[in-house]
Formats: sequence, C-alpha cells, structure tokens
Amino acid sequence: MPKGTNQKFKLYYLAKILTEKTDEDHYITMSEILEELERYEVTANRKSIYNDLKDLERLGIEVEGEPIGKGYHYHVVDRQFELPELKLLVDAIQSSKFITARKSNELIKKLETLVSKYEAAKLQRQVFVSGRIKTMNESIYYNVDEIHNAIAENRKIRFQYFQWNVKKEMELRHGGAYYHISPWGMSWDDENYYLVGYDSEADMIKHYRVDKMLHIRMSEETREGKEIFQKLDMAAYTKKSFGMYGGEEERVKLLVKNSFAGIIIDRFGKDVTMIPVDEENFTVNVDVQVSSQFFSWVFALGDGVKIVGPEKVVRQVKEEIERLKRQYSG
Repeated sequence: MPKGTNQKFKLYYLAKILTEKTDEDHYITMSEILEELERYEVTANRKSIYNDLKDLERLGIEVEGEPIGKGYHYHVVDRQFELPELKLLVDAIQSSKFITARKSNELIKKLETLVSKYEAAKLQRQVFVSGRIKTMNESIYYNVDEIHNAIAENRKIRFQYFQWNVKKEMELRHGGAYYHISPWGMSWDDENYYLVGYDSEADMIKHYRVDKMLHIRMSEETREGKEIFQKLDMAAYTKKSFGMYGGEEERVKLLVKNSFAGIIIDRFGKDVTMIPVDEENFTVNVDVQVSSQFFSWVFALGDGVKIVGPEKVVRQVKEEIERLKRQYSG
C-alpha cells in the first residue's frame, strides 16, 4: 500500500479522530479508524495503530478498547475536563455580564474542542438570567490580561476612564487625562469586574470598573502602596464595599429578623457573630463602607434589617430618607 502524503501527521490525526468522534457513549472500530485516516491521506495498518495508541497514552490521551463480537471498539476515556465541568464553565461564560456576546461565543467554541462532537452539541446551552445585559466594551477581555501582566511585573498602569452620557456616547472623565494607578488585585462585585489599586497622588485605595477603562498600558514605574495592600484582606474589602461604591468605613450595628440570617451570611460570611435579642431578632456588628448604595441595600430588605448604630450612621440614614422624601414629594 503506497504511503499517504500526510504520514508525518499520523499521530496528530489519530488523536483528532478519537477525541472528536468518541466518548463514553460513542465508539469507533479499527476499520473505521483506518477509513478516517485515509480521509486525511494517511495510510496505516492495524499493527501500527496499536503502537500509536500506546504513544497517545504517553501524551495523556488514554484510549480504551472493548471487545464486541469478533473485534474491538475504541473510545477516549479520562479527558482533561468532564462534561459537567465544561457545562458549568459554559454557563458561567454565558451569564457573565463583563464578557461580550461575541467573545462568549468564541470561548465556548474553544471549550467544545475539549470533548467529542456529540458532547459538544450538549454545550450549546442558552442561559437566561433576568436583567443581564452583556457589556459593550470588547476590550475588557484584553484589559484584564494587561492588568494581570502589570501585577506580575510589579508595574503601574496608565489608562483613560469613561462614563456614558445621555446621548449614549463614551465620555472621558477628567477631560481625557490618563490615570496612573498601581494595580494590586481584581474584584468581582455586582456582576462587574473591578481593578483595585493604589492612587499615590491621592494616597488611597481606589477601584475602577474594568469595562470602563480604555487604552491600558503598562508603565515603567514600579508599583506603590505595597505596605497598604499587605495589610488589606481583599475578600473583606469587597464585603465592606456595596456595589464597589466607596465611603467612610464604619462598624455598623444591625437589628435583623431571624428569617434574614441567610442574607447576612451571604453578604458578610459565616464568621459574623449573631447576638440574639429576643425570639424573633438578633443583632450583628459588621464593617462596611457607608454609602448610599449600602443604605439602598438595607432599604431593599424592608423591615427585616434595621441600622441601630452608631448614632452617626443612623443620622445619615435619616438624612437619606428625608432626601428621598423631598425627591419624590409633590
């Protein structure tokens, strides 16, 4: 039998055939393997295929042969990702607000290559999430990568920052001037991705929505603020920030109905101390950055949660209520 023109790619095409056409429920016979290889202009005999299967196992692709009738049926086992794991990743990608629709489709197509064509069809899922709007800023995918590179290189970054105006146009903040920030971490909050960094000019920690950052470039300057971030617990920081709205940090005392215990744990974690007041209520002290967003979170819980201290924060709540009354009066 004359050799095919693609003999040097024989092992590659064999791996491609087996990974695409077989899984736990779909098998391929030796005759079918030889036929598929011929489609790629690769000739082979059964003995050489047996040796190739051993080589594939050394490369991390385990192929199992099961006797059926007079022959064997072959399929790939123990893939790098199981189908339920990939389904979970697909759901996360589709429901992530910060990934554009186009980039979501591209990522899912790449995940499909990790399973057989039969299982790939099962990854064509549509996740519906109420109120979820995909970001319109395609560059966020690369912004995240640039930020992580700067963190790894211990460098500052420069970028422009924008907001949407009433004409639905991007409007650069600070007159288009570049921000010069030391990046120290990324945070996921309220369906948005945030950069958390140190602004040496203002001498404070600040955060920026990554999908509103433009023209990110790594600076030649070394990052600053190391001492501050060594003391900062990023998980605790995001717990304190409601919707990543900044505010003065305070230890706030809340009066909470017992039925709302799960909401408190979801927001502040299991380490909070719940002190019983009576059969229906408990109090809890939490560290938060007091802002209108925090008050909105409390208001949304109705009579289930009430701010009872300190007096300074209670006064701020009353002022916010009065402001809302004036806004909606008449």
